[in-house]
Amino acid sequence: MNYIIGVDIGTTSVKTVLYDTDGQVKGYSNDGYPLYQDTPDMAEEDPEEIFSAMIAGLTEVLRKADLKNGTLKGISFSCAMHSLILLDENHKPLTRAITWADNRAVDYADQLKESGKAKELYEKTGTPVHPMTPLTKLMWLKNEKKDIYDKASYFVGIKEYILYKLFGELKEDYSIANATGMFNIFKMDWDEEALKLTGVSRDQLPELVDTTYQFKGLNKSYANVIGIDPNTPFVIGSSDGPLANLGVNAIKPGVLAVTIGTSGAVRVVTDKPVIDPKGRVFCYYLAKDKWVVGGPVNNGGIVFRWVRDQLCAPEKVTAEQMNMDAYDLLTQIASQVPAGSDGLLFHPFLGGERAPIWDANARGSFFGLTRIHTRAHMIRAALEGIVFNLYTVSLALEEVVGKPTSIQATGGFARSELWRQMLADIFEQDVNIPESFEGTALGAATLGMYSLGIIDNLEKVEDFVGVTNAHKPNPNNYKAYRELAPIYIRLSRQLQTEYKNIAEFQRKHDRSKSETEK
Repeated sequence: MNYIIGVDIGTTSVKTVLYDTDGQVKGYSNDGYPLYQDTPDMAEEDPEEIFSAMIAGLTEVLRKADLKNGTLKGISFSCAMHSLILLDENHKPLTRAITWADNRAVDYADQLKESGKAKELYEKTGTPVHPMTPLTKLMWLKNEKKDIYDKASYFVGIKEYILYKLFGELKEDYSIANATGMFNIFKMDWDEEALKLTGVSRDQLPELVDTTYQFKGLNKSYANVIGIDPNTPFVIGSSDGPLANLGVNAIKPGVLAVTIGTSGAVRVVTDKPVIDPKGRVFCYYLAKDKWVVGGPVNNGGIVFRWVRDQLCAPEKVTAEQMNMDAYDLLTQIASQVPAGSDGLLFHPFLGGERAPIWDANARGSFFGLTRIHTRAHMIRAALEGIVFNLYTVSLALEEVVGKPTSIQATGGFARSELWRQMLADIFEQDVNIPESFEGTALGAATLGMYSLGIIDNLEKVEDFVGVTNAHKPNPNNYKAYRELAPIYIRLSRQLQTEYKNIAEFQRKHDRSKSETEK
């Protein structure tokens, strides 16, 4: 039997999955690392901790698997988008990895929007201007962290740094480059205007390669630690969003992938780049003739965690006493409330928001509260708010690529029958839950098999993915949601005029508080 490993470098952990070439899982490791948030809006990680987690994951999976009766054909990578590390002339980090969740470049994103440059950049790069992007992070560093910026010889993301350490080559795949906000998707090259804004030259950036590019000649010391032949090919792979679509078999026209983990996303695959005239969705490269159009949201399962920790302390204690998962208890409580939460709406913007409003200043709110509403209503409204927000992304997508035919849904939420049905009802679409384990890692492994010639097309992933649950919309429920969705959308637009004001007040209060504590 032949094997391949999919490595998914995520925001909080590296997931390493060993598959046979029929797509069956043969080994798994999940190795975490901390997110550093020393100041408001900061979200950084230590690149050495991520590198160590990646090495540990590969070592553990291969040690446990014992592949004496088979051959490891290759290792292929997925990676979270938008990270940025500054390296010195010897390729040593001058900074931690600044992640997509870092909002310190918000003023520079706002400046680009106010000047009209944001629209021009989006139309060339397919990446909406937002503080998540290395484009705006570099503008912020150039102006506010000039001492570090001036010392830097190279500007890379976490995957590029890891692969440089392994092979001594500084390469960046089109998909990760696409998400920097500095890559022209029509020229398949770095965009001159974006580079000018950041002050970065081409020779300070990695060489661009396709997502099927193979590294060979692994550093022998790392090969010995991991326990593999140094000639084992490593496929550079793609970014996590596009690979999540591939890994759940959402790559045919009209098949929508909806993911709700800590954050969330709605995505569909097209055969060419697609730009939204209103700038609400991204367009990212996956592989030749395959582009992923969609929108990411900051506020997925992390909102449910806030509900558990801040609104439902008594239920959390009860769940512990019953030896039950608190989330399961909360969804049970929410299921007793009718669809629409008796007119209570929740905008889940607890961490700013990306699609479809692209506003880092966005803030959450309950609307419609009356004396009849209970904590159970608030729990259900929060869950509905997460799905309503994803639905608004799908409406934007529908305008540019057409109405979806079905939904492949994944993420931690997919374990809950209530959430699965809620998704079918709010989207008014059939929802399938793919059987694939760690879909993004499977996407990486599938792309790796394609690069290595083990499979001849990416559609082969259909043979690797089954279905565990299927849900159809409940007419009684979607009728209520059809009435509430327009109110939800209009309200978020009206509140947008005040998001910046309340965010500025909060930042001023945070600064004042920090100074007082000093």
